[in-house]
Amino acid sequence: MSARGQVLRLAALPVTIDRARRMRRAATGLLVAMGALYLIARHFAGLHPAMGYVLAFAEAGMVGGMADWFAVTALFRHPLGLPIPHTAIIPENKDRIAETMAAFLRENFLTPQVVARRMTGLNIAGAAGDWLADPAKGGSTRLRDGAAELAAQVLESLDPERLGNQVRGGLFRQIDRLEVSPLLGQMLSTTIADRRHMPVIDSLVRWAGLTLEDNEELIRDLIHQRANAVLRWTGLDEKLANSVLDGLYKLFAEVIVDPDHPLRGKVEEGLAKLAQDLQDDAELRARVERLKGEMLANPAVSAWWQGVWERLRTGMLARLRRPAGEGNGQFAEALTELGRHLRDDPALQVQINRFARRTVVGIASRYGDQIVRLVSETVKRWDAETVTARIEGAVGRDLQFIRINGTLVGGLVGVAIHALDALL
Repeated sequence: MSARGQVLRLAALPVTIDRARRMRRAATGLLVAMGALYLIARHFAGLHPAMGYVLAFAEAGMVGGMADWFAVTALFRHPLGLPIPHTAIIPENKDRIAETMAAFLRENFLTPQVVARRMTGLNIAGAAGDWLADPAKGGSTRLRDGAAELAAQVLESLDPERLGNQVRGGLFRQIDRLEVSPLLGQMLSTTIADRRHMPVIDSLVRWAGLTLEDNEELIRDLIHQRANAVLRWTGLDEKLANSVLDGLYKLFAEVIVDPDHPLRGKVEEGLAKLAQDLQDDAELRARVERLKGEMLANPAVSAWWQGVWERLRTGMLARLRRPAGEGNGQFAEALTELGRHLRDDPALQVQINRFARRTVVGIASRYGDQIVRLVSETVKRWDAETVTARIEGAVGRDLQFIRINGTLVGGLVGVAIHALDALL
C-alpha cells in the first residue's frame, strides 16, 4: 500500500471506532429504554387493555436485546468479566482463526486453477497500453517521474567513489579481455575501403603546414648551425633554408590539391599495411596488448576516469532531478509509443497477457504456501487485544445493529405471542 493509502487508512480508523461507539451507545440506550418502558407499562398495567401489549413488547425486547448483547460481547470478551465457557471466542481462538484464514486464502485464491481462471478474463496489456497512451491520464508522466526519482535516490545513496571504482573495474576488465589489435585493424581496413581516411590525411597535411609556418625560424637556425663556414660566408645557408622551406610548402600544397598525389598513395599503403599487421602480425599484436595493459594500469588513467565518472554522475542526477517537461520528452514519447502498441496490437496483447498469466500462476504455485504462512504467522504474532480491536473496529458497527434489531424483533415477537394468548 502506498504512503498516501496508509495515511488515509489510519486517518479513517478513529472515525470507524467513533461510529461503532455511537452505535453501541444507541443499542444500549434502546435496551435501557425497553427497561424503562417495561417499568412504566407494569405500573399502569390496569389502566387500559393495550398496556398488556406494551408490557409484552418491552419484556420481550429486553430479553432479545440482552440475548444479543451477550452474543455480541461473547465474540470479543467475557461478558461482565465472568469466565463463562464459550465466550471471548476471538481472543481465545486467535491461532485457529489465523490457520482458518490462511487455509481459506490458499484454497480459494492462491491455487493455480483459480488464479489462471481469474487471469483469463483480464487484458493487462490493453489496460497498461491505454494508461500509457492517454496523456490525459498522466500514466507516462507518473511512471517517468517515479522512475526518475527512484533512480536519483539510488544514485545518491551509493558511495560515488566506490561506485565509480566498481564501474571502472568492470569496464577495464571487459577491455582487458578484449584483444583490441584485430579490432583496430578491422576498423582501419574498413575506413580505408570507404575512403573515410581522406579527410584525416588532409587535416594532417594542413597541420604539418601550419606547424612548419610556426617554426620557420627554428628550421632556419638549425640549417644555419649545421652549415659549414663557407656556406655561411657566401650566404648560401640562407638560400638553402629558403629552398627547403619552399619545397616543403610546395609539397604540402600539392598533396592537399591533388587527391592522387604519390605521397597520399604512400600514406595509404602504410595505413593498409598497418591494418593488416594489426590483424596478422603476432609480434605487433603482442606489443599492442602490452601497451593496452600498461595504459589500464596507469594511475593517470584511473584519475582521468574518476573525473569522467563524476561528470557523468552529476549530469545524470541533474537530468533526473530536472522538472517534468524539461528535457524528458524523448522518454515520455517512448512510453506513449509503447502504450499505443500495447493498446492497438491484439497479437502483442495476447503474448503479454499469456506471459503475465503464466507468471502469476507460477508465483501462486511456487510461493502460495509462503504467502498464506505469512498471513497466518502475522495474525498469530498479534496479541489478543490487537486482534479483538481490529476485528471489532471493522465490524463493530454492524454488530450493534444486530443488538438493535434483536431488541426490536424480540419486542414484536412478544407482542405477537401476547396477541395469540389473548385470542386463545
